[in-house]
Amino acid sequence: MGIAVLVVIGFVSPLAAAGTVGTTGTAGPAGAGPAPTVDATEPTCSFPLTVTDDTDTEIELESPPESVVTLNPSAAQTMWEIGAEDQVVGTTQHAENLAGAEDRTSVSTESETIEHEIIVDLDPDLVLAPSSDYVSEVDVETLREAGVTVYYFDSAESIDDVRDRTHTIGSLVGECDGAAETVDWMDEELAIVEDALEGEERPDVLYTFFGFTAGEETFIHELIEAGGGTNVAAEAGIAEYQQPTDEMIVEQDPEWLVLNTNSPDVPDAPAYDSTTAVEQNQTVTIDVNHLNRPGPRVVHAVTAMAETFHPEAYAEAVADAETESETDADDESQADSDSESDTTDDSDGIPGFGIVPAGAALLALLGSLAVIRHGDRNP
Repeated sequence: MGIAVLVVIGFVSPLAAAGTVGTTGTAGPAGAGPAPTVDATEPTCSFPLTVTDDTDTEIELESPPESVVTLNPSAAQTMWEIGAEDQVVGTTQHAENLAGAEDRTSVSTESETIEHEIIVDLDPDLVLAPSSDYVSEVDVETLREAGVTVYYFDSAESIDDVRDRTHTIGSLVGECDGAAETVDWMDEELAIVEDALEGEERPDVLYTFFGFTAGEETFIHELIEAGGGTNVAAEAGIAEYQQPTDEMIVEQDPEWLVLNTNSPDVPDAPAYDSTTAVEQNQTVTIDVNHLNRPGPRVVHAVTAMAETFHPEAYAEAVADAETESETDADDESQADSDSESDTTDDSDGIPGFGIVPAGAALLALLGSLAVIRHGDRNP
């Protein structure tokens, strides 16, 4: 029995250990001391919890919410990614891509208008309300006047905003570990892309959807830049979401067009037809749920663009990351094996007289197990 315990302890996954990064507290019972205040850089999952949202409204949560309504697909996506989807009882129409979302109550019309009465009837412990074209502070006040607890977020304008929002949602719903693991995954994937882009020449890129584009002060602009492109809308001075002029399109002459799955066709216009992107058939269509939702899955949009704009460099960076991961795992496995041997020596050895027979047998068996594990490990 002692041997089995040593083997299990020696091979704890480093990923499992990394899951608690950024967590400063654990869930506690209501009334267990003063309520901590959420700071996105220092997430806490202790309750009762006092938070201040982006309307400067202070909210108190006595315990982790058992029922949550999300008023925007990005908030729903975040709940799914951090492992808190079982707490969600209501979502809006455009969250239907999430596994199991169809089993939740729809709290919006097909045009995404928020159904206040449905939400009040659900009587949720918490409503997550990121700002969007469909969620306003008026919606928030209407729900609050009906006695519903609402946390309102300003619009996300960067990947950092997505990280902070993920940590905040994790704190609000008692899933700090899941939020930390999600942000760690985001950072790992983005680091691979960053390595791939070193020394690479960036192509000129234009994102087009339903006649609009995304300029500066949008998280989509940052996704394009993070994916290895130069956003020509921003270069032309466009801020937020606007309709590009024909003159701008011709002058900027994008080498790539980015489309999304809800608007997958290149606009039928001479200005677009004249671009290098159309002439060379250089378009990439990205899942709208990854590109237009400021949640953790924006990472998939970044990697899709990096793989498209810089295929060889990205493939090499992925291979390097896999090799490094395997090397780190091998090193940790060897270190753990050495630690097991040291522990055995210390416990069974007699100073000046070597190892007693029983200790020698145990050490030999552990050595055999280490050899077997090494032989089974992938190169």
